[in-house]
Amino acid sequence: MDFTGKTAIVTGGAQGIGLAISLAFASAGAAVIMADIDEEAGKEAEGDHREKTGLTFIKTDVASEDDIRHLVDYSVSSFGRIDFLVNNAAIGWTENLSSRSTDAWNLVISVNLTGAYLMVKYCCPHMKTQAAILNGRIVNQASIVNISSTRALMSEADSEPYSASKGGILALTHSLAVSLGPEIRVNCISPGWIDVGAWKKRSARTTALLAEADHRQHPAGRVGRPEDIAHACLFLCSEDAGFITGANLVVDGGMTKKMIYQE
Repeated sequence: MDFTGKTAIVTGGAQGIGLAISLAFASAGAAVIMADIDEEAGKEAEGDHREKTGLTFIKTDVASEDDIRHLVDYSVSSFGRIDFLVNNAAIGWTENLSSRSTDAWNLVISVNLTGAYLMVKYCCPHMKTQAAILNGRIVNQASIVNISSTRALMSEADSEPYSASKGGILALTHSLAVSLGPEIRVNCISPGWIDVGAWKKRSARTTALLAEADHRQHPAGRVGRPEDIAHACLFLCSEDAGFITGANLVVDGGMTKKMIYQE
């Protein structure tokens, strides 16, 4: 895919799935702003991939509206446009229902859900200017991809704030698709089990000890990789997906479709 001349913002873009998405856009020719709260990871990723022109790290806390304003202002002033937004930044959960503080709940919702909403709020005025009508057909559509999770559809114990935030992302996606179309398409990806250990910053990098049984849980025959999500993200932002909006693409190797019984 050729995204030369386009600009993408990827939140949580310096590690894991976000880094894979950032590098995929850069490899396709786009200028990429990696927005991430982890300065160590951001500077490391920026330095390790200097050969990819237009790959820029901006320290950003998506729970801060001021940080989001600064990120958007920088992107527009530096590159003149925003074509793609990937809302990937997210944090996990702590403790359980009885011990978890309200502040802990609010932080997860603020980063995972409110942060995505605010990113769209401040980016969309700039994104809409890229669209045009040619011979009655909308062209140069901008695209937003929200990263949800299969935990929006199924859960494990004590994951309430994370599951609720990712379920909110699903609803936010179809609501935004209706509000922002036809100039901006809005879709969602729900990753399943993705092994991100090798895509973390060097000080946190790990090698997963995956058993054959882990791979066999997936009808596709293996645990997922960050590149799997990056490829799906590029497709949803491409003209080939021009008739897709408001959709949730589950990328989980079929794991949520397989019935598993205790042996």
